[in-house]
Amino acid sequence: MIQQTLGQHFSDSTVIMIAHRITSVLDSDMVLVLEQGLIDEYDSPTKLLEDQSSSFAKLVAEYSIRSNSSFENLAAT
Repeated sequence: MIQQTLGQHFSDSTVIMIAHRITSVLDSDMVLVLEQGLIDEYDSPTKLLEDQSSSFAKLVAEYSIRSNSSFENLAAT
């Protein structure tokens, strides 16, 4: 719901989003990754995901692994 509102009302604006869910930023034009307060990466999500050594790609991979195992654990109970 928040993502839809941002997309509808701020489509021509720069929005700085701090996300706890990595999936929240996958549709963004650009992603900025900070490491210890310094810029680690800045590019489109697609470009960052293409580089498997990027911090962003590693975060997405870790999120996917944890999400799948969480779903598998729920399905098993």
